Amino acid sequence: MAQLSTKIKEYCKANDVSNVDFQKDVMLQNDSDGNGDYIKEWNLDIAQPTDEQLASYETAANTAESNAQVDATRRQAYGSWNDQLDEIFHD
Repeated sequence: MAQLSTKIKEYCKANDVSNVDFQKDVMLQNDSDGNGDYIKEWNLDIAQPTDEQLASYETAANTAESNAQVDATRRQAYGSWNDQLDEIFHD
């Protein structure tokens, strides 16, 4: 299950908002009552999504999280592209 923040990023991307600041634009909260995270404050110029709208981005958010994990694993294993070019040049 994708994180709420990732679903919000996907919703925003679909509505032509490329960057979301989770300190200013959208504040999430978890009251530790077993209900999980929720949107506490929404300061974007697009409409705040409903739970149903966010649920529709589950697949896209899962894909984004999986891709981010693969990218992080590869960066750790191979370093940055600068490091790779440096290695090619010196080897």
